[in-house]
Amino acid sequence: MTTTKQLNTYFQERLQEEFIRQEPQSLYDPINYLLEVGGKRIRPLLCLIACEMFGGDKADGFWPAVAVEFFHNFTLMHDDIMDEAPLRRGRETVHLKYGLPSAILSGDVMLVKSYQFLEKCPVALQPVLYRHFSQVAVDVCEGQQMDMNFETMHEVSVEEYIQMISLKTSVLLGCSLRLGALVGGASAEEAAQLYEYGKNAGIAFQLKDDLLDVYAAQEDFGKIVGGDIIRNKKTFLLLKALELAEGKYAQQLDFWLHEGEDMPDKKVEEVTKIYNALSIKELAEQEINKYYQKALQAMDSLTIDPSRKTILNHYMEAVMNRKY
Repeated sequence: MTTTKQLNTYFQERLQEEFIRQEPQSLYDPINYLLEVGGKRIRPLLCLIACEMFGGDKADGFWPAVAVEFFHNFTLMHDDIMDEAPLRRGRETVHLKYGLPSAILSGDVMLVKSYQFLEKCPVALQPVLYRHFSQVAVDVCEGQQMDMNFETMHEVSVEEYIQMISLKTSVLLGCSLRLGALVGGASAEEAAQLYEYGKNAGIAFQLKDDLLDVYAAQEDFGKIVGGDIIRNKKTFLLLKALELAEGKYAQQLDFWLHEGEDMPDKKVEEVTKIYNALSIKELAEQEINKYYQKALQAMDSLTIDPSRKTILNHYMEAVMNRKY
């Protein structure tokens, strides 16, 4: 099987060959700008790995891989608009660099092109690929709406939060594996097992992202560390703190949730102190491990040669071990 480094190089080179600069430039420049930064390319790599797991060639997995990558970047472009985010992957966000109308329209094109890429997959597989991909596209939008609803809800449970990140983030990781497996020759049942693996690993992945938002080094994170705290974003960390805080910690947390807009650095510092006092970091790590173990259980149920699981397991382990 091909190594993840080789698959990443293959995907990058093929992407540059297939998606060249187009006209009108003002429509496609924002897309190229976002794609050039690259990110971790987790979703297309999962797709390619899954394809090879079942004996397919990486060329078979390229089109669903680029479909999920375009869809993912479409969601990032529009999410940044909704969140009014200043940075993405360490660079100015698309809507700030190119303007809001261009960012909206370029994002729309990325969505349409993701479906066009699936048209290049084997005709016999297209109905099932479209069905799974379309359902996940709806799930992601539902998750995004839940996330926005949380901003104005006074009470959100941890369970509701897990459901939201499952829809907004993790189902696309599961879908990447499922599509790759199907074009690689997997049965519907085998592809479904990989989907469960990806979905649970995706929940763990997002919970790790919540943790990194508070505890990562700025140079490693690519976004503003503490951005979730500044925006009062309802993450696992905040929801767990609200659940556990009593006395002075409850008072302090309530103060910072309603004040501190003019002193964001101080707000991040003080809320992080509250998290530390309540052992929120340790509780988040336990939750991460719970869902990652669920993912490994789904992988164990997959009855293929264990050697074919090695690359995926090692890759996901590396993803989950991102630094604070």
